[in-house]
Amino acid sequence: MKSLMSLWTRMADDLAILCCTSATADKKTIGRRFEHEGLSFLTITLPDLGKATQKWLDQGQAGIHPSFTTGRGSLPLFLGGFFNRVFDRSSGALLDKPCVDSIYAIRQLTLGFAKMEIPCSDARVRKAMQDYVECEKDVRKSDARLTEVDLSEFQRISDLLFRGVFAQMDRDVYYGHIRPKHGPGGTADGLTGNGKFNQLTWTARLDRVFPLDKYLIPNHHFTGVLEKVNVLEPGAEIPVKVIPVPKTLKTPRIIAMEPTCMQYMQQGLLRSFLAAFSRDELLGRLIGFVDQGPNQLLAQQGSADGRTATLDLSEASDRVSNQLVRRMVSRWPHLSEAIDATRSRRAFVPGHGEVRLAKFASMGSALCFPMEAMVFTTLIFLGIQKSLNVTLSRELIESLSGSVRVYGDDLIVPVDHVRTIVQTLEHFGARVGLHKSFWTGKFRESCGKEYFDGQDVSIVKVRQALPTTMADVTEVISTVALRNLLWFPSVVDWLDNLLTGILKHFPKVGPASPVLGRVSSRPDQGRMHPYLFSPQVRGYVVQAKAPADMLEDYGALLKCLLKLENDMQGNADSCVSAIPSYRPGTVSVGQFRRVVENQPYSSPSWAPPMSQDEKHLERTGRPKRVSIKLGWWPAV
Repeated sequence: MKSLMSLWTRMADDLAILCCTSATADKKTIGRRFEHEGLSFLTITLPDLGKATQKWLDQGQAGIHPSFTTGRGSLPLFLGGFFNRVFDRSSGALLDKPCVDSIYAIRQLTLGFAKMEIPCSDARVRKAMQDYVECEKDVRKSDARLTEVDLSEFQRISDLLFRGVFAQMDRDVYYGHIRPKHGPGGTADGLTGNGKFNQLTWTARLDRVFPLDKYLIPNHHFTGVLEKVNVLEPGAEIPVKVIPVPKTLKTPRIIAMEPTCMQYMQQGLLRSFLAAFSRDELLGRLIGFVDQGPNQLLAQQGSADGRTATLDLSEASDRVSNQLVRRMVSRWPHLSEAIDATRSRRAFVPGHGEVRLAKFASMGSALCFPMEAMVFTTLIFLGIQKSLNVTLSRELIESLSGSVRVYGDDLIVPVDHVRTIVQTLEHFGARVGLHKSFWTGKFRESCGKEYFDGQDVSIVKVRQALPTTMADVTEVISTVALRNLLWFPSVVDWLDNLLTGILKHFPKVGPASPVLGRVSSRPDQGRMHPYLFSPQVRGYVVQAKAPADMLEDYGALLKCLLKLENDMQGNADSCVSAIPSYRPGTVSVGQFRRVVENQPYSSPSWAPPMSQDEKHLERTGRPKRVSIKLGWWPAV
């Protein structure tokens, strides 16, 4: 871990040169405190100072931080040379023209190690589990606080926004157009990889909406399999399994592993939602699921003109009430029943046993992300309606689309209505993280990018410890990526020396090369490919082989049919002309299966080529380990 200290001190030297100051005293301070406090100083204490600094920028006034001594005035002596270029030393007020480079330097030196993926202590994990249970109690209290007037207005705004999406999803459920899918992750019942296609557990709630003879087997020739299926009544359903995953040294990320059958049909509903969502131009301007760029652009504009605020929600997924989701879809009976059937009602929390859930779902449910985005978007416009004291219409919502944007728990809202929006969010159970929400000054943050007065002050974050041998594969990969993101001259040279001492070959490569190397505009050219006549270099590439997992019999056919359906849906306009009454984007599972069952499977004339790995029936799932392999590979 001392190598991390060396990395920090070299960063400090380069940033001090950039900002025309000195970091000599800062290096002595961090060396002393790291010796006494260990890694937590870099990963917890310094990030606390960084977060406080961001809030000082927003408020225009520095305050006293309890972990760092101050000299004359309220500013910390630590990083004083940088702070003096941003705040007035005596009064703590933000300077009229603060040094943006110094703002960047303070953020890099305090927050650069905040997201290291290191397992937390057992005590911190237990605290996170306790917080999960307490959050559940808060959701129940919030539900009890809401009146019928609150819920009616929430439903009206939701209808304005999402009625087209919900209506299409309702039709998809009714006509059996839901196309299920298995995800790559673990499940509460322990099935992984190809084993999920042989699942023999279903629930009575699912069977009422998604009959197992249509979704659990490839076709009617395998109905004998259904005799082995265990159909669980509501009280006997498998609960979600709450687990911690590494996030920061301060606290883990808490997720919930869904049962296989639930995740399978959740993925189907998610596909239906995304297809319907993509047809609505207004919603595409309000909500993002893939591209974070629009959020980042609005944050940059807001930092310059002050017209938009950035809000961050704490425990966002766990505070979305199921009551709100039920109310949101209540006018679409088939969709409402489908969403309820695919929602797990109980969770097993280590140290607390089974807990009945009032939240809609935790991270781990395929529907968690879209449902929380829709709830938050509805609440934002409900808050705007209260602020304007008018009844919102679809036209008025469209006029506000350039100042409202939602990506998960990252919200962009108009500054003019921010206080009412915050009050509305918290009244309906959300918790706004005020230390990461900005609307007063010129600092804004959204979707991993930070801006001050229109200028990008985003930093590079260290994710892993630095490697010491070739066996530290994850650390080697992470450090190469870190090296290629950094611009600090002495730090880059130091990392080059470190990596050259570990990797036998560490060449210069182009940005598109798969080789672990130094990204450069002038890559090395070790040799020309003997057949393609393209430049190659000798170096290491990452290899991650899926674990062996043989799939046979009906499960193999089911997987192939589902893959064929997916490939054909993506190429529907050119590949399904043989299907009667085809309309783009409307081909159902049933239609696919009828065509497949009536065609010779060898090579039907209308079928697109399989795009998946040919060995997917032998190997699948997330790799258990990652390795690097030496060889000759493309240089660019």
